[in-house]
Amino acid sequence: MSIHINANPGDIAPIVLLPGDPLRAKHIADNMMTDVKQVSNTRNILFFTGQYKNTRLSIGASGMGIPSMGIYSYELYTQYNVECIVRIGTCGAYLTSLNLYDLINVETAFSESTYARCAFNYTEDHFRNQGKAFGIINDTAKQIGMNVHSGPVHSGDAFYTSSKALPKIAVTNKCLAAEMEAFALFANARYCNKMAAALLTVSDIIPDRKMISPDERERSLHQMATLGLEACVRIPSQPG
Repeated sequence: MSIHINANPGDIAPIVLLPGDPLRAKHIADNMMTDVKQVSNTRNILFFTGQYKNTRLSIGASGMGIPSMGIYSYELYTQYNVECIVRIGTCGAYLTSLNLYDLINVETAFSESTYARCAFNYTEDHFRNQGKAFGIINDTAKQIGMNVHSGPVHSGDAFYTSSKALPKIAVTNKCLAAEMEAFALFANARYCNKMAAALLTVSDIIPDRKMISPDERERSLHQMATLGLEACVRIPSQPG
């Protein structure tokens, strides 16, 4: 099986919610799911399987950045028969028209990364969400009364840079925000013919240097986790 996940065959559900932080995954599993069992702890990247509204789901962590997301999502798709991964994470807004705590359902992820070319000989600099999950998230948001923005984001390789200018690829493609994982997730899902979506909370407004404090992050991410879980129970456990 996987060399980075030590779950047994069948321990991980076909639909997986995937934050970056293993402790965020644990918090959601402990506080928002029932009948939870920890199924993997390799490298302290925790995975849990349990129930949400009578639907069997798993939640785990991707770590930070395109390479880490590339590893975990690929192994979930290919070694654990996962059909859909929904990334939940934070992002930095490029636009001052966005507000802290806003939610973004990622339509397309643009990146300068060579990940997809090295892994699959894909030459594109962008990948769309894959399958039905994107639309289901938008529909679910309407059903439960949440506001969600949809659009492109920039999946960058560098968290810290010396440049004060916005990346050219983000400006050219009118990206709403910066994050670091969706490009790899969408590329893997395309290659594996699986479903993938990314749901993000705005934790920073980059031009204004506004940000959510550490104490506020738990409250702000609860809305995203709720929408992610509610959408997951509506996602079919099959490709498409």
